Formats: sequence, structure tokens, C-alpha cells
Amino acid sequence: MDFELNEEQRLFRRTLREFVDKEIVPVASEWERAGRYPEEIVRRFAQLGLFGITVPEEYGGLDLDRVSFALVFEEIARGWMGVAGILGSHSLSTWMIARYGTDEQRRHYLPDLATGARRTGIALTEPGAGTDLQGIATRAVRDGDHYVVTGTKTWITNARHADPLPVLVKTSIETPAHRGMSVLLVDAGSEGLTVSRDLPKLGYKGTETCEVVLDGVRVPASRLLGGTEGRGMQQVLSALELGRLNIAARAVGVAQCAYDAALGYARERHAFGQPIADFQAIQLKLADMATEIQAARLMTYWAAVRSEAGPVRSEAAMAKYFASEVALRTTMEAMRVHGGYGYSQEFVVERLYRDAPLMAIGEGTNDVQRLIIARALVEGDATVGW
Repeated sequence: MDFELNEEQRLFRRTLREFVDKEIVPVASEWERAGRYPEEIVRRFAQLGLFGITVPEEYGGLDLDRVSFALVFEEIARGWMGVAGILGSHSLSTWMIARYGTDEQRRHYLPDLATGARRTGIALTEPGAGTDLQGIATRAVRDGDHYVVTGTKTWITNARHADPLPVLVKTSIETPAHRGMSVLLVDAGSEGLTVSRDLPKLGYKGTETCEVVLDGVRVPASRLLGGTEGRGMQQVLSALELGRLNIAARAVGVAQCAYDAALGYARERHAFGQPIADFQAIQLKLADMATEIQAARLMTYWAAVRSEAGPVRSEAAMAKYFASEVALRTTMEAMRVHGGYGYSQEFVVERLYRDAPLMAIGEGTNDVQRLIIARALVEGDATVGW
């Protein structure tokens, strides 16, 4: 049992940390308030090869081990959680294409996706179907060598930059519904594909989150992911396991940033003639934050390591659930340590407090994660222990 990063992972983390501290941290709050899209950061993602973190090396990607994958999102979210989302949706989609795509689909898309020449996202959620993906209404009807797609997707990250955009659709009406679900790779610029609006958000700014309308979009049948209908739900659920590791790691990064800010402020802020860090009430808060963050980090890395060997439905759910709740608590406590200044946009904890709730909602709400964990325990597919 080894709780240490190996030398390659430590060097990789150091590179990420230097990049984040130099190029993301100094601009994050200003650009977030201005609503500025981080083009410069995106270009640096491409130069560092980060768009290829889940792309096999044969297609030009980095094909990172899962702990290194988690390190990417932890470190970038420590600087600005919103820009981590640009890589999050992209990496989930590229993994799905690499894992399930046909040879032609992999050759066509992955080399450009690995370099950032193309970017992608994933379109699952609809106005009437979020947690219940089997309730989607978007239909794809076969018409010769094309599918005609009609429907609306919402809360789609990278929607304005996705090429292709994998879209979860119903290709047939089956019972149960998941048997009739498929994923189509919809190319940017397809007639009838429209990004109708950007959704206003409490936090998670820096990347676009949009509503997408598909009005009779003709998609070549060759763009059916994997080439076989009815496998979309399976493809998406396996990809969401990776997505939950990404969310857990982002939560750890946000919590770490909040703790660092609280500790630094407590050392500098004086009250009653001494640093507030000398007061036991503040010390207890810092101790709780540090302990929970380290526990969340280890759980995230544990789930990441386990995922190398196969499905980690319950492990990923545990990591996502626990780490995101830690992020919520830590950002609140960091704000309390700051007192009134924590409510000011002049201090980073205000942004962190707005970003943290997304991790408790995204990639399946935490109540859903608890149900996943409980069902795995009851059915004997998960245990408490090693």
C-alpha cells in the first residue's frame, strides 16, 4: 500500500502547479467578474497537451494514468474551477470516443482533439431530463444513410466550441428506455444545430454553459458512436464514472484553495492584539478543514487507482459525494474565517463559495451518488474496507 505519488506524477504536478500559479491565479478573479472567455489559458492547455489527457498515444494524446488525470483537475481547479470545466467535458468525451468509437471515428476525430485543434463536450441533459437520462425526448430517426435529430439539450459545457458534440438521443422506442438510446457525434456547423443561449450562472464562470437546439439536424449514420444502436446509455454511464473522478478532483482543488486562503488570512489578520490564528476557535476550523481535505484527496486518488482495473461505480460515487461536500463546508468555513472580508469580491473565497455548489450537483447530484453507493452495498457490489 503506497500513499505517495511516484516521481513522474510529482514532476507532472509541479509543472501543473507552476502553470496555474503563474498564468491562472493572477487573472482568475478579474476575468471571472468581467465575464471574459479565457482564450489565453485555452491556448496554454493546448501547448501543454492537456486536451489529450484521455486520448491514446497512438492518436497523439498523453493517455494519462488516472491519478495524473485527477491531478490535472485538482491543480487547475485550485486556480479557477471554471476553466477546469473546459477540460472536464472535453476529456470525458474524448475518452468515450477512444473507448467506444469505431476505427474510422477514432482516426477522424482523436488526433485533432488531442492537440486542441478540435474541442468537444457532451450533450446529455435536457430541460425535462437531468438525473433521469432515460427520460430524454431528443429523437434521432433513421433516413437512409443519415439520422434526423430533433430536440433540445441544456447545461452544455463547451457548446460553442464543440466539434464534434456527442449527443445522447433515442434512436428507437424501447422498454426499458435505455435499450433505445444511442450517442451521435454531431459536427459543428451542421444545419439545424444552434446554440440558442448562454445560461446565467451563480458560479462556474470562464467556460460557456449553453442551451443547444437540434432542429432536424442530419447526421451521417457513420457518426453513430460505435456503429451500433442501443448502446448509448451504457457508453454514457461508463464515461460518467470518469466524470465523477474529475468532479471529485476539482472539489479537492477548490477546497485546498479555500483552506490556503483561510490559513494565510488567519496568520495576517490581527484582533485583540494578536493574529486570529492564535485563537482556538480559528485553529479548530483550520484543523477540521485540513483533515477533511486530505481525506477527500486520498479518497479521490483511491478511486482513481481502482479505476485503472475496471468499473468503479460506487468508488467514483463515494469520491465525488465526499469531496464535493468537503468543498461546500470548507468554502463556508473559509468565508467565516475571513469575516466580512469573505463576502467581498476583493478576496478569493467569495468566488470559491459560488463555485463549490456545482460539484454537489454536476455529474449526478449527491443524493443520486448516495443511492448508487447504497445499492452497490445492498447488492454486494461494494464493500466498506479493502
